[in-house]
Amino acid sequence: MISTETLSQFSLFKDIPESLLEEIAALSKEAAAKKGEIIFREGEKADKLHFLMNGSVALRVKLTSRPDSVTVSFVSSPFQSFGWSGIVPPYHYTSSAECDEDTNLLIIPADPFMKLLEKNPEHGFTIMKRISEIIADRLRNSRQALLKTL
Repeated sequence: MISTETLSQFSLFKDIPESLLEEIAALSKEAAAKKGEIIFREGEKADKLHFLMNGSVALRVKLTSRPDSVTVSFVSSPFQSFGWSGIVPPYHYTSSAECDEDTNLLIIPADPFMKLLEKNPEHGFTIMKRISEIIADRLRNSRQALLKTL
């Protein structure tokens, strides 16, 4: 099981009380993925939130106007999160995530995680606010990457 000390290093969980971190840690699972492995695909049902422990993950989208996917973002710094679609309706991944190198992940199942946030609305609000910042950042990155393809 991941430690609360490690969880607190993720910006998403900064300044979250130890008791809530313990509950999040109990839900969390660590996983390893090899270079080239697909973690999830664009359009699939999203039911998890992913966190990078180490390695590198490319987030890619398909364009109807091009045969190849376009990389819209890289998750390459430890303690970054991705796969936020698991906790945001309509719960479908908006990109595909592919490992650019061997990668270690932390994975939190969305349903029990959201139940924890609902039970702890003050801290749940803080976490969801941080999720919205991640979404806004990814939208900016996607827009810039897509404009470069025109």
